Amino acid sequence: MEYVLTATKNEAKAGSYYDKIARLYDLTFKLNGYGRSLDQYFALNPLSLTRGARILDAGCGTGLLTLALLRAIRFPVRVTALDLSATSIVEAKKAVSQSADRPRDVNYTQANVLSLPFADNSFDLVVTSGALEYVPLQEGLDELARVIAPDGHLLHLPCRPTPASAFLEILFRFKSHSPRAVLQHTERHFRVVHHYRFRPLEVIGWSKSAILAQKTLATLTLPATVE
Repeated sequence: MEYVLTATKNEAKAGSYYDKIARLYDLTFKLNGYGRSLDQYFALNPLSLTRGARILDAGCGTGLLTLALLRAIRFPVRVTALDLSATSIVEAKKAVSQSADRPRDVNYTQANVLSLPFADNSFDLVVTSGALEYVPLQEGLDELARVIAPDGHLLHLPCRPTPASAFLEILFRFKSHSPRAVLQHTERHFRVVHHYRFRPLEVIGWSKSAILAQKTLATLTLPATVE
């Protein structure tokens, strides 16, 4: 099977593919209750943020996670929604502008998650869902860790291998990383705060989990342990 991996910082295959299917992607995740599940997750697990916090949605797609963040956070923050697909960014901007959830809090950037156009320690929180499955896991997490400030957090919603995610792999041309690899690479840079399993009746739980991790001084110099 051919996967649309963004194998290097200079290739943009995933972006070009999502330029073609952005509306299908958006419809699929609206129908499966993705947004409602995110709302329930944030209600059960409030984010540790302060007014004006700097947030990056890395691989924002059509804006479903960005919108969930804005619904969950009741004070002004600075969100950067980033994606490789220009069409997806247009759809995300449209969705946020049509919502009642503070569209002025969001800026948009087209870029590759392997080469983020931000200085070190630029964000208090990075969220990502469905992006690291298109890149080498270690490189992707290394780059996300670079832009997160010490004591900042990463919220990662990885795909876990299931029959449902196998179908999504074919539909959206990505490849899930093993849960063991996800946790071990995450622990190179972060302290895992929790590993959340969505409720059995939630469709999102058929293919995804949520990992919240904190970048601490103790983890900044950990050596690589996984090849």
